[in-house]
Amino acid sequence: MSDKQKKNINYIDKYSKICLENSKIDPSLYNSYGVKRGLRDKSGEGVLAGLTNISLIKSHDTIDGEYIPCEGKLLYRGYNINDLVKGSLNSKRFGAEETAYLLLFGMLPNQEQLQEFKKILVDNMSLPKNFVRDVIMKAPSKDIMNSMSRSVLTLACYDEQVDNLSIENVLRQCIFLISVFPMLAVYGYHAYNHYGCDDSFYIHRPDEKLSMAENILRMLRPDKEFTELEARVLDIALVLHMEHGGGNNSTFTTRVVTSAGSDTYSVIAAAISSLKGPKHGGANIKVVEMIDDIKDHVVDPQDEEEVRNYLTKMLNKEVFDGKGLIYGMGHAVYSISDPRERIFKGFVEKLAEDKGRHSDFELYSMIENIAPEVIGQKRNIYKGVSANVDFYSGFVYSMLDIPLELYTPLFAMARIVGWSAHRLEELITGDKIIRPAYKSLLVDKDYVEIENR
Repeated sequence: MSDKQKKNINYIDKYSKICLENSKIDPSLYNSYGVKRGLRDKSGEGVLAGLTNISLIKSHDTIDGEYIPCEGKLLYRGYNINDLVKGSLNSKRFGAEETAYLLLFGMLPNQEQLQEFKKILVDNMSLPKNFVRDVIMKAPSKDIMNSMSRSVLTLACYDEQVDNLSIENVLRQCIFLISVFPMLAVYGYHAYNHYGCDDSFYIHRPDEKLSMAENILRMLRPDKEFTELEARVLDIALVLHMEHGGGNNSTFTTRVVTSAGSDTYSVIAAAISSLKGPKHGGANIKVVEMIDDIKDHVVDPQDEEEVRNYLTKMLNKEVFDGKGLIYGMGHAVYSISDPRERIFKGFVEKLAEDKGRHSDFELYSMIENIAPEVIGQKRNIYKGVSANVDFYSGFVYSMLDIPLELYTPLFAMARIVGWSAHRLEELITGDKIIRPAYKSLLVDKDYVEIENR
C-alpha cells in the first residue's frame, strides 16, 4: 500500500467518526415530534401518500375502529392473485405475459389482444448493435443489479425520444425495457461468470416462440434445456413478483422520480437501485444464506428443538450475521399470511420432490412453523408474523440452478412491469412533485471566523 493510500485511509477513518458524531438523532425525538419513521406508524400502517388503481394489498379489517388482522389478500387491477395463477394453470398457459398486459392496461386481454401483446414483446427483444460487447461485456460486475442499471442508463443514449413524456412514448419505452430486462440480467451474469469466474462464455438469443419464463431459462443454461415444471414454477414466480402496491420502496421510488419529470430510463435505473437493497429485493439471498448456516451448525436439521434453539440464538445476535433477524419472516404489511407465499409453497413442494430436495423442503417448512412462535417470545410485535414470499423464492431459484447473483435481478425482471404501470399512472394522474416534509432539529449558531476555530 502506497503512502498516498495510507493517508487516504487515515483521513476517511478520522472523518467517518466525525460524521457519526454529527449525524446522530435521538430515536425518542421521532415520537416527540410525531414523525412516522419509514412513513409507517407504530401499528405498521403506512402513511397515505397517493391513490392507485393498479393493485390492492389487504392484511386487516377495521371493525368498530378496531384493527383486526386477516389472511393476506393481493389484487391486481381488481383480480385476486390466486385466480390469476389458477386461470393460467387451468388453461395450461404461461401467465406472465397476460399479467403484464393486465397491469399495464387495466383489463384482462382476450385471445387476440394477448397474442398481439406477445408479438410486441417479441419484436422488442433486441438490443442495439454491439451493445452486449460494448456495454455489458466492457465492465463485468458480480453485482448484476449495478450492471443492469448501467445498461438501462446507456440505452437512453440510443433513444432519440428519451425526454418525450407523452404517454405513447413512455409506454413504448416501458414495453422495450420489459422485453430486454431478461437479456440485460442474464447476459450481465454470463459476462461476470466468464471474466470474473473464468468460466465458459455463451450468449443465447431468446426464442420468439417461447414465454418469458422459458426464455430466461433458455438464455441462462449452456444447453438451453429446461423442463415444463421448471418453466411453470418460474412463470408463477414472475407473476407473484410483478406488483405490490405503490408503497413498496422501489415502486415509491418510481413514482417519486417520475413526479420530478425525469425520463423513463432514469426512473427505472433508480427503481433498480432501490430494489437491490437487502431490506427489499435482496432478502431472498439472505434466506438462502441463513438456511445454509443452519445446516452447517445444527447437528440434526430435522430436530425441531435444535432448530428452535438456533433460531433463538439468531434473534439474540449470537449466530449467523449478528443482525438479530430471521430472514423471510414478517412483512411490513401482512400479518397472518402473505398470499404470494401461500401460492408459492405448493409449487415449491412439487419442485422439491422433482429435484430430490424433500429434506430441504421439510427444513423450510419447519422454520416457517416455529419461527413466528420464537419471534413472538423474544420480540414485542404489534401484529402477527408469517413467512413472506422471499422465504421460499430463493429456495426455488436454487432448485432451478439459478446462480445467487441473479436472484434479485429475477425480481427486477418481474417488478419492472409494476414500475411501468405506476410510472404511467403517475404521469397520467399526478400533477405535483412528491416532496415529503422533514422536521429540522437545527438551532441558530454564530459564525466563527476560520482563524478562531
